[in-house]
Amino acid sequence: MKFNIKSLTTQVILGIFLGILVGFMFPEVGSQLKVIADIFIKLVKMVIAPIIFLTIVIGIAGMGDLKKVGKIGGKALLYFEIVSTIALAIGIIVANLIKAGKGIDAEAGKGDISKYTDQAAETSHSFMDFVVSIIPDSFIGAFASGELLPVLLLAILFGISLAHLGKKGKPVIEFFEKVADVFFGIVNIIMKVSPFAAFGAMAYTIGEFGVESLVYLGKLMGSVYITMALFIVLILGGIAKMFGFSIFKFIAYIKEEILLVVGTSSSEAALPKMMEKLEKYGCSKPVVGLVLPTGYSFNLDGTSIYLSMAALFIAQAYGVDLSIGQQITLLAVLMLTSKGAAGVTGSGFVTLAATLAVFPSIPVEGMALILGVDRFMSEARAITNLIGNGVATVVISKTEGEFKPVHEVVKESATA
Repeated sequence: MKFNIKSLTTQVILGIFLGILVGFMFPEVGSQLKVIADIFIKLVKMVIAPIIFLTIVIGIAGMGDLKKVGKIGGKALLYFEIVSTIALAIGIIVANLIKAGKGIDAEAGKGDISKYTDQAAETSHSFMDFVVSIIPDSFIGAFASGELLPVLLLAILFGISLAHLGKKGKPVIEFFEKVADVFFGIVNIIMKVSPFAAFGAMAYTIGEFGVESLVYLGKLMGSVYITMALFIVLILGGIAKMFGFSIFKFIAYIKEEILLVVGTSSSEAALPKMMEKLEKYGCSKPVVGLVLPTGYSFNLDGTSIYLSMAALFIAQAYGVDLSIGQQITLLAVLMLTSKGAAGVTGSGFVTLAATLAVFPSIPVEGMALILGVDRFMSEARAITNLIGNGVATVVISKTEGEFKPVHEVVKESATA
């Protein structure tokens, strides 16, 4: 394999390794470098809302057939619910088998979790509140809040309205396509600094928590990583095989996006480039624009696995023996609280706090036990979220006849 320093993949890998080195050798310096990653993630988040809005509007309006739009959306939501529930169930099963929390000194947990519990307390998680939260206070408010669901709703309504205009709406669609190209151009500029973001994030992680922070909760971390790896290979791999593509080749295809997630611990950081990659892979633009952004709110497989395993880990550490009925109840609660959790570092921890708040038999203060290693586990769940949403988009594209393999696209362009 040829070493190419100009390759973004190579640069991100170098950034990660240099970050680990600096964090290990100069921990005080490393702990101050998180700001680099924070700046990068803010830059990416700055363009995510308009990109999602534009791609969904273009996808729905360009498809024209609103019945097909409804069919794709319904099929995607059904797929998301089934697969994310499987992820939750697998997390609970593995946590029961490994029992990583057994024997842990519950008093050993250190760290201030108040910012997570306070944030969770401020957020109501009843079904009706969840529905109401999707509706923005205003058109501009949907973009200003930073939440994906209000933007999704607004984009769907806008796209449907534009589709109803027929020929009158074509100039608007063409204008939006040009604006979308501008935003993707901005993304390409931002991505040039991604190696620095990976460097800063890894330097902070190692400098702040130290390599030794991986030891005392290594069993939990190991079980989470193994479970997510098995989920990707067996569950997502099995789904991919059913629909005629290889999970390993697909992972190799999106390796740059995965490395970016490893460096930043945020699956959202890779969203804009992932949309481009899936279109080049063969998925139609309308399906990518509708399915992938929706998956970032409803199909967080990695977050689902993490939440179920972390909740049971805390229960085991405090000697709380949950019955099968209580674990099924926990699964039901997680099915609700896991929806809408963004792919940004820390959101899984907030969601876990919200889950424990409505499941009082598990002490919420037990979250302090895993605070130190949450950063490391966030990388695993972000990678799993990214791969899971990519697979979902390919599957929905194939079932709708909206998938055209790359070699066919090349063949058509050559004969045109």
